[in-house]
Amino acid sequence: MDVPIFLIVQLLNLLSWGVIIYVLLGYFLDPYHPIRQFLARIYEPMLMPIRSMMPQTGMIDFSPMVFYLIVQLIRLLIIQLL
Repeated sequence: MDVPIFLIVQLLNLLSWGVIIYVLLGYFLDPYHPIRQFLARIYEPMLMPIRSMMPQTGMIDFSPMVFYLIVQLIRLLIIQLL
């Protein structure tokens, strides 16, 4: 695998793991904790368009799961096509 493709795949893996960590920290850390604030600045701009397209589901936010699935799909497409 070429180095640029490898780096893109690793970046997509990092995005996937990051959104999982962001969601899990949301259960344990205060919303004003510096780590949670840092991750929110990274992931909220990517999650907001997904939230705006999804129907309201009450208190459950499925946008991180949809984001994770989209990133995994892109990663698999890149691996398959290249």
